[in-house]
Amino acid sequence: MGDMARASVLLTGSELTRGAIQDANGHFLAAELTRLGVPPMRIVVVGDDPDDLEAALEEALQLDLLVVSGGLGPTHDDRTVEILAATAGIELTVDEALHAQIEQTSRDAAERLRRPYHDFEPGVRKQATVPVDAAVLGLAGTAPGLVLRAGRTTVVVLPGPPGELRRLWPPAAEHEWVTTVCSRNPQRERRVMRFYGASESAVARALEAAGGETDGIEVGICARDFEIHVDIASEPGRRVAADRLEEDLAQNLGKHLFARDHRPVEQLVIELCSGLGLTLATAESCTGGLIGSRLTQVPGASEAFRGGVVAYDNDVKQVALSVPGSLLSEHGAVSAEAAQAMATGVRTALAADIGIAVTGVAGPGGGTPEKPVGLVHLHVLTPSHDRGQRLEIPGDRDAVRSRAAAAVLHLLRRTLAQS
Repeated sequence: MGDMARASVLLTGSELTRGAIQDANGHFLAAELTRLGVPPMRIVVVGDDPDDLEAALEEALQLDLLVVSGGLGPTHDDRTVEILAATAGIELTVDEALHAQIEQTSRDAAERLRRPYHDFEPGVRKQATVPVDAAVLGLAGTAPGLVLRAGRTTVVVLPGPPGELRRLWPPAAEHEWVTTVCSRNPQRERRVMRFYGASESAVARALEAAGGETDGIEVGICARDFEIHVDIASEPGRRVAADRLEEDLAQNLGKHLFARDHRPVEQLVIELCSGLGLTLATAESCTGGLIGSRLTQVPGASEAFRGGVVAYDNDVKQVALSVPGSLLSEHGAVSAEAAQAMATGVRTALAADIGIAVTGVAGPGGGTPEKPVGLVHLHVLTPSHDRGQRLEIPGDRDAVRSRAAAAVLHLLRRTLAQS
């Protein structure tokens, strides 16, 4: 274990430490480093204060691989490169080829924005100033990605905006200095099992009954929106034992097992609909469009998803979805009857083969003893099935909404799998 490479991730930016934006890079980088065989020991978030950034870099430079994101822009508070160089004792230099690239990109931007180029010029030189002997990965916008050696540490420097970071990550992961570090660790075989409808404790008991973690086999359990993900990592030579563990879990929890990969449920739904030649429409009340948003994140969703109606107000339920006013008066908007009528209405209104609907009390107010906060009614209507489900979902407003969206997608998935 002494020769095993160790990694860390450092996310910079006061907008993160102040809660102005939510981090979207830590999860991605952790998953990518894990895929390369060097899962990060820690993920650190630090603001733009120079002393704080220097202290965080000093600690991180004790490890073998460091991935830093953020602070590569043209403004005064973008200090990552200069403080990294100072901390590592590396001189800075203007990379003339990089300067020419950034200048052209900036001139193009100035022309589009109808602004004078001299507004951009100081930032161009700043962003083209890099540590001596650093390898330039390319540009995302005007921010360069870099790989450099700082003593024992290989450092990858990437821009903070998630789209730019992900664009420059592949050449970073393939760089010789990075692959050399990663090659020091044995490549583990990784597999995932995803369950729906089983509690986390039930999965933990099944794992214990199957033998649990043993030498050379690591198992992680993660709960997310009623799904339980089991990640199994096995070292070389432990594949048979990992196969046995996976098979035992499948036998004990088979009715809850819905995937052995990382495809999200919305992708599974789109693939099932496409495979069956069926189109889909959504009617949402308390989820406010979350289901449609999840479906349209899937590439190729247009093959199956026709659209959706966010029918928050009862008038919209009646006008857009043809839900009878008498039904709403008798049963209320949060009812099995309303959910069924919404699914029927959206299926007709959008000329789809399948209609799904969600209505509920997301909270924090609006609950009653008969219809408490967290009460949600789901409905799925397909050419061959007409199914409803009542749930009482714990948690705050965001949890109720996200779990309700996941629940109706899983209800549709199970229904389509039986078609």
